[in-house]
Amino acid sequence: MRILVVKTSSMGDVLHTLPALTDAANCLANVTFDWVVEENFAQIPSWHFAVENVIPVAIRRWRKNWFAKQTRQERHQFIQCLRQTEYDCIIDAQGLIKSAFLITRKARGIKHGLDRKSIKEPIASWFYDIKHHVPKQLHAIERVRLLFAASLNYTCPTTMGDYAIARHFLSALPSDNQQYLIFLHATTRDEKHWTEEAWRQLIRIVEPSGLKIKLPWGAPHEHERAIRLAQNFRHVEVLPKLSLSQVATVIAGAKAVVSVDTGLSHLTAALDRPNITLFGETDPQLIGGYGKNQYSIISPSKSMQTITAEQVYQKLKDFL
Repeated sequence: MRILVVKTSSMGDVLHTLPALTDAANCLANVTFDWVVEENFAQIPSWHFAVENVIPVAIRRWRKNWFAKQTRQERHQFIQCLRQTEYDCIIDAQGLIKSAFLITRKARGIKHGLDRKSIKEPIASWFYDIKHHVPKQLHAIERVRLLFAASLNYTCPTTMGDYAIARHFLSALPSDNQQYLIFLHATTRDEKHWTEEAWRQLIRIVEPSGLKIKLPWGAPHEHERAIRLAQNFRHVEVLPKLSLSQVATVIAGAKAVVSVDTGLSHLTAALDRPNITLFGETDPQLIGGYGKNQYSIISPSKSMQTITAEQVYQKLKDFL
């Protein structure tokens, strides 16, 4: 049985789809998956044992110059690649009009997705042959697991979902490797940021432990922040520019992680590393850390500024 998964972005949403693949692979014989995903996240599906082909798509990049010649050529090549295979089942786990209209409807096979009462953008359900109801008040991972189970006709397991990618990285690590911490300080929205003063205070509190702290970054402004956070601290290392796979390898080797609400926090959860995620305005009930040793510190006033370094350290020291 060959299944096409349409889940293009964001990083957290792509990671949240992995446990559903594990369920299906464990419940069904001889099932393999192809996966349409945004080019920036194309490495993620390849880490899962049940994924055979990753089909990158570049809607985010294409929409900047939708009618340019190169963009039209790339879209044509993508559709040709997409239509090469007749799928037993197509599951649109994205649930958006753009994914349903631009991708799912063009693929060959029976198309499954959420019904109009379960989906974020109800019009998207028009493009599905078979529609499934999934309660909205569940964690995003559980919703995708139920969608896959309904689409492929098996009973969804009641145990915690398994991302099944930690083994991809942990098997290569030495047993004594986990002697550093990672602080994930970068996120896209200002209200999700913890103050630099608070980060430096936590760095100062951790210093007597003798553990090194590693600071990853993606964009130039994140690199500048990392440099400011590390200034005058010998136990802090600003990492070089890394690919997503390289970042995952570093996270897999960490003793523990402290993070703001960001895609890399979900990657930490998928890699089974102890993780303390800080939440201000965001409600973690539906999209928070899911997995082993995932902890949330939630500001009662919905403000990141009210979370203190001492408060974070009291939780972090359990792992030290």
